[in-house]
Amino acid sequence: MANDPSLSLEDFCDALYDDDRLIGIDLGTKTIGLALTDSGRQIASPLETIKRKKFTQDVERLLDLCHEHGVYGLVIGLPLNMDGTEGPRCQATRAFVRNLTQKTEIPITYWDERLSTAAVTRTLIEADRSRARRAELVDKMAATYILQGFLDRINYGGTSLFDEE
Repeated sequence: MANDPSLSLEDFCDALYDDDRLIGIDLGTKTIGLALTDSGRQIASPLETIKRKKFTQDVERLLDLCHEHGVYGLVIGLPLNMDGTEGPRCQATRAFVRNLTQKTEIPITYWDERLSTAAVTRTLIEADRSRARRAELVDKMAATYILQGFLDRINYGGTSLFDEE
């Protein structure tokens, strides 16, 4: 899209070194779910849920976590409609990324997050989590689901984009 500062999957991967950690982001209206990769970029784990306040405060917390964990790339879930079109939530996500890139040079890419929250909620129900506990976990678990999908694609979805060929 025009004026979108995010990187394509290949350009994103080219911008990283082999041991750079990533944060996955599930951007909601009330919370921001975060997940973190291991140093080998094989496994995504839940990190934190930021309760949204103001953009500047939210981004400060996100960037503090990036610094604390040695993160050099952000994978943001793009909430496409089921038919692949973009609605108001995609527009809000893209606006967040445009504003975020004014505060950092950390490379950013999108990952299709369709059904991530539904899949996580179903898993938590199957694990017999209470409604209150599910609400507490769902955002960072959705971020984990998004980030793990990204990792699986770059590591196992054909030729790894991190391999030199």
